[in-house]
Amino acid sequence: MPVYRDEAVVLRTHKLGEADRIVTMLTRAHGKVRAVAKGVRRTGSKFGARLEPFMVADVQLYEGRSLDIITQAESLGSYGALITADYGSYTAASVMVETADKLTESEGSLQQYLLLVGALRSLSRQEHGSHLTLNSYLLRAVSMAGWAPSFQDCARCGATQSSDGGQHSAMVVQLGGIVCDSCAPPGSPRLDAATIGLLSALLTGDWEHAAASPDRTQNQAAGVVAAYTQWHLGRGLRSLEHVAR
Repeated sequence: MPVYRDEAVVLRTHKLGEADRIVTMLTRAHGKVRAVAKGVRRTGSKFGARLEPFMVADVQLYEGRSLDIITQAESLGSYGALITADYGSYTAASVMVETADKLTESEGSLQQYLLLVGALRSLSRQEHGSHLTLNSYLLRAVSMAGWAPSFQDCARCGATQSSDGGQHSAMVVQLGGIVCDSCAPPGSPRLDAATIGLLSALLTGDWEHAAASPDRTQNQAAGVVAAYTQWHLGRGLRSLEHVAR
């Protein structure tokens, strides 16, 4: 049977039989792969700890009839222990891998792979607040999937400013972001300039701006990101329930 190697980040695992585990991974070159890791639940397993969620590994697999088989795994990024030691980082990472799982299929997605690995690395090092890292990841992930939000021009008609010369403020996730007054359905929620600015900063990676935002603004932006992501995924993210607000 054909043997291949790839870099992979572990999204989730499931028990199989008494000692095996099914590992769902997002790989660098082969997209999302589900494979069996034999014997990894035994105490003497050589690479079981390298195939836990949030870990990045260089894996060798051979193609099976229904599921591929992992024959070797070498650690590339041991982020799991550092992430699980902090509740905020753990819940954020759980949302990230669930999102990646829903966004990717069998075809390769190098951008999604690199984005997820970078976000998990940042969480493990606590480079930014876990909420900020999560929301930046979600906005970028859905953008890469083809649903880039607009936080400046009207997402529907492209108008660059409101009728009074100010900034658009109506947020409609179904239409793709901020919209002008003419395009906004009645009762559309309004965002203040600080929240819109934070959303733009999270999308572009302006961490200095994001970190300086007050908690109230961060919480409002987080609600917008959650609604936008779940709308375009077409389903809810169960892990979001555990993220502290």
